[in-house]
Amino acid sequence: MDKLTKEQAAIIGAFTGVTCGPFKDIHEYVERKIGRPIMTHEFADKKFTADIKNTVREDFISIFSE
Repeated sequence: MDKLTKEQAAIIGAFTGVTCGPFKDIHEYVERKIGRPIMTHEFADKKFTADIKNTVREDFISIFSE
């Protein structure tokens, strides 16, 4: 079984809300995708996490179609 890359782990964490790597990696990935700095407390906002999920959906799906 192959291990996840750092990027794949960040994508999965951003999409599912379940961390499988350092939270720092998820935070950096989401900031890149959203295009702005994100305060840590924003991850507790349900609307924001829904926006994240929609933003990273294609990256998440691409992990499983490679």
